[in-house]
Amino acid sequence: MIKVLFVDDHEMVRIGVSAYLSSQPDIDVIAEADDGTQAVDFALDLRPDIILMDLVMKEMDGIQATKKIIEAWPEAKIIIVTSFLDDEKVYPALEAGATSYMLKTSKASEIAKAIRSTYEGQSILEPEVTGKIMNRMRAGQDTALHEQLTEREKEILLLMAKGKSNQEIANELYIALKTVKVHVSNILGKLEVHDRTQAVIYAFQNKLVE
Repeated sequence: MIKVLFVDDHEMVRIGVSAYLSSQPDIDVIAEADDGTQAVDFALDLRPDIILMDLVMKEMDGIQATKKIIEAWPEAKIIIVTSFLDDEKVYPALEAGATSYMLKTSKASEIAKAIRSTYEGQSILEPEVTGKIMNRMRAGQDTALHEQLTEREKEILLLMAKGKSNQEIANELYIALKTVKVHVSNILGKLEVHDRTQAVIYAFQNKLVE
């Protein structure tokens, strides 16, 4: 039997969803909470298998409650069930430690399925949430590469883009040729490219140079 704590500040929502879940042969709603503070107390006292967590509540919101629960009990499995899909809710909730993210527009049977899947160790995310995460990861990868460059390396990359040779760069910056070669090697490694040409192309593609 999967023991569930249901947290939502709307009584009618709790009544409806809890009634459906309790009718399932393998799910038992052992407690309900109407705010984050109560959710933290119930979670740490009862140790349910799954916590269904609303996000917008009085006293303490679902993100804060999720964070507090995970800090005290890292093994907790929390499913966010909310009406919100904006970045200010999705990312903080997942970063706080939520395992799954569902919308309140989901059918009760879908929430029950998410409970079973999360209990088995899977992470169930709404398609829109998955899309947001993938886009953020791609954006992070695109920017992270050149953000690793030091100010000196950015300066040298700019000169490379202007067609300067290693010797010309050394002369212009008043540094040793050997030092320039080390910087160029570091630039290629950080940008994950194989030669100067690819580094320059990367620089223009990412608008690092005009």
